[in-house]
Amino acid sequence: MRSCKVGDVMTRDVVAVDEDTLYRDVVDLLVARRISAVPVVDDRGRVTGMVSEADLLRKIEYAGAGQPRIFERPARRGGRAKASARTASGLMSTPAVVVGADTPIAAAARLMDTRKVKRLPVTDEHGRLVGIASRSDLLRAYLRSDEQIRAEVCTGVLRPLLADEALGVTVEVAGGVVTLSGHLERWSSADLAERLTHRVTGVVQVSSRLSYRFDDRSAQRPSGTR
Repeated sequence: MRSCKVGDVMTRDVVAVDEDTLYRDVVDLLVARRISAVPVVDDRGRVTGMVSEADLLRKIEYAGAGQPRIFERPARRGGRAKASARTASGLMSTPAVVVGADTPIAAAARLMDTRKVKRLPVTDEHGRLVGIASRSDLLRAYLRSDEQIRAEVCTGVLRPLLADEALGVTVEVAGGVVTLSGHLERWSSADLAERLTHRVTGVVQVSSRLSYRFDDRSAQRPSGTR
């Protein structure tokens, strides 16, 4: 079974700016391409940061503002510095949160949520930009048809796992919800079939109606435990 990777769904035709790109040119680029952020790369194509609409809006936020207050929070002082920046190197948020093309979709989604970002630059082993993955790109993995999902569950999960027993398992998929039914020899086989089916890209939920002849859960426990 092959899990879906970031490289499978990322946008390869990605636009970037260098560190010397002027503020107005970054604004024009975002408007022209209808995007909300752009990676910043050095002269070797390595990602050094990201400039978002929020970074650019600092200049409007602080327009006409006076001297910083004595007790101004560090984050606010950082915003003031961005407001006075003229090029991408001063505007960008750094370090950029990046992923490799072989990162599983689920791991990328967790990273987005943890770091509170909407897109991830994708880099090669040298840190060079090769694509970008947005939230909508990751969600594309769940646009697989029910038949595609069913085929992968049958050929990528059940047949390698259960061999001849797979012939006794019925797989139904509706709206990404997979229902497994049939009779297997062991509890452990039924349990593993359900867990591995959950990992198939596009699966929203698994309903297992698998029965088994022998409950081998006691055999799974280490010797001496209860």
